[in-house]
Amino acid sequence: MSSLSSLQRPLITRSSLHRRLPLSPPPPPPPDRLCLRPPNPHHSRRLEIRALDAAQPFDLESRFSDRIQKSSKLKIAIIGFGNFGQFLAKTLIRQGHTILAYSRSDYSDVAASLGASFFSDADDLCEEHPEVILLCTSILSTEKVLRSLPFQRLKRSTLFVDVLSVKEFPRSLLTQMLPLDFDILCTHPMFGPESGKDSWNKLPFVYEKVRIGTDESRISRCEKFLDIFAKEGCRMVEMSCADHDRHAAGTQFITHTMGRILEKLKLESTPINTKGYETLLDLVENTASDSFDLYYGLFMYNKNALEELERLDLAFESLKKELFGQLHDILRKQLFGKAEGSEGSEGLESLESQNN
Repeated sequence: MSSLSSLQRPLITRSSLHRRLPLSPPPPPPPDRLCLRPPNPHHSRRLEIRALDAAQPFDLESRFSDRIQKSSKLKIAIIGFGNFGQFLAKTLIRQGHTILAYSRSDYSDVAASLGASFFSDADDLCEEHPEVILLCTSILSTEKVLRSLPFQRLKRSTLFVDVLSVKEFPRSLLTQMLPLDFDILCTHPMFGPESGKDSWNKLPFVYEKVRIGTDESRISRCEKFLDIFAKEGCRMVEMSCADHDRHAAGTQFITHTMGRILEKLKLESTPINTKGYETLLDLVENTASDSFDLYYGLFMYNKNALEELERLDLAFESLKKELFGQLHDILRKQLFGKAEGSEGSEGLESLESQNN
């Protein structure tokens, strides 16, 4: 029985054993790749480590994050780096945007202190190919400045933005003078270095997308610029330039006019200031600090301003008539009250006697 069992078992020979064993061990993995487990002959690909989180300079996630952050920033050229241009530049730089400053006056030291690059030559500025041209010039000098810019040195899709206090005038000027390839965004931050020195939160920012290209990149660029003010908490108001000027004539121009009138009165603080009087002093400070060119521009380049000035004049005359009319009645009663009363009683007695 045992002999039969031994005959049924497979006979293991040296040749059969040699066929079952591998001829040589598998080759080691390449030195530049780190394998997590031995290779499996049934799989053609092996799991490898491509990047380590600890190696930050080579971390893919870190590089993608930097790329996204850079893509959200703009290269903005501020044309007119005076009081208002510097005021806007501080916030733009704080948000991480690249600022190129250009002005007729030398503001190189101011620009350097803020972290902006200053240019005194318009050709050099435009050859930097800014994505946005931000016009912070005075209303009176806007046309002259525009004519001096070498448009041919800019990218054909450059976005032009104005921040003037009137809107129909720059809208017409930009659409007429700029090549059709350029985008146009008319805006008005309705605050300044005084009213917006502490915060822009809830302050109105009016804008009209006059001409924005249909490319996704150009639409995105416009939104990035508007987002600068939205991030600061501004109340974003999309409105046509015509509607803006109609409303502004009844608010901004009247406000500046009253401030200028009160300035000529040379109002001074007193030991018994009321809250209303303090408000008037603040109004003088906020309006008189602006140049007269700004006030003149509000009058000259807003067709609704003259009408508001005439209405203001009529309202003042009406108020004077009301005051003097009331005074006239009081004086008349004081001067002629008794005489008119006695004459009236004598007339009444004579009328009664005639009836009798």
